[in-house]
Amino acid sequence: MEKFTTINSQAVPLNMEDVDTDQIIPARFLKATTREGFGDNLFRDWRFNADNSLKENFVLNNKTYNGKILVVGKNFGCGSSREHAAWSIFDYGFRVVVSSFFADIFRNNALNNGLLPVVVSPEFLQKIFKEIEKNPSTKIQVDLENQTITIETTQEKETFDINPYKKTCLINGYDDFDYLMSMKDKIEAFEASR
Repeated sequence: MEKFTTINSQAVPLNMEDVDTDQIIPARFLKATTREGFGDNLFRDWRFNADNSLKENFVLNNKTYNGKILVVGKNFGCGSSREHAAWSIFDYGFRVVVSSFFADIFRNNALNNGLLPVVVSPEFLQKIFKEIEKNPSTKIQVDLENQTITIETTQEKETFDINPYKKTCLINGYDDFDYLMSMKDKIEAFEASR
């Protein structure tokens, strides 16, 4: 996985609550077993018309918004446990998803796949949406090491929680196997001492 330290980026606002995994990546696109290519169908039914033309009013199709941060309403990633939802968001190019609440399985799937879910207070989330609405070029800084998220135009900041193990994995670009391999010397020393 890619190492994650600090992301300083514009953000794409999807101010909708209760977005489930079937809306993130519809079930009919779950035919592949590798992680690549799912970004093409991220929010497929919201992004495209039946004739495959882009829906102009959907935020991902609006050239005004771009960046590596997706800002969403509460209860994002609810519904089924499909890991493909995290794959599709990551494959599209996002590295951070910000919400006031994530479904547990989605949050864990995101962390396991190099996508950082940042939980902020509902009040801070609304501040982010308002700043992006005022100025789509607003940058958000997500500092994983210090566990802070900052709205650069106002310098308002909030801290966020993350499992220490997952934080270590993201900072080092480890999946679970890579983490074990990073401990190889300690594991071998332990085994030799038994």
